[in-house]
Amino acid sequence: LQKSLSETFGADQYSRARKEVLTYMFSRPMQMALYFCTGVLEDETLFHHYALNVPFYTHFTSPIRRYADIVVHRLLSASLGARSPVKMEKDAIQKQADHCNDRKMASKRVQELSADLFFSIFVRVRP
Repeated sequence: LQKSLSETFGADQYSRARKEVLTYMFSRPMQMALYFCTGVLEDETLFHHYALNVPFYTHFTSPIRRYADIVVHRLLSASLGARSPVKMEKDAIQKQADHCNDRKMASKRVQELSADLFFSIFVRVRP
């Protein structure tokens, strides 16, 4: 796939744009990560990371980026004994996770629509 894409990019003034659009379009079908409270889910197979093939996986980024990552940092720190326990019930944590997932999905949808618009304009102006 990478070889085919590299051959498709070309070397003209639009090659970078083609690369970004095509790479994005090929990665769209991948399953999006979701936030969830482990205390709410009983099926531990849902903690599995398919691509890394690890049974228990926690992902987070810098806590300056998203509220959900702040919550993950606090919960992970508490579970490791580095800070006092978080005073939130499991259902409240799951409600926050659901809200963050909804916002992330909405943001992704706007990003997809923007890419689709760019791509349609790109195709329209290019012979």
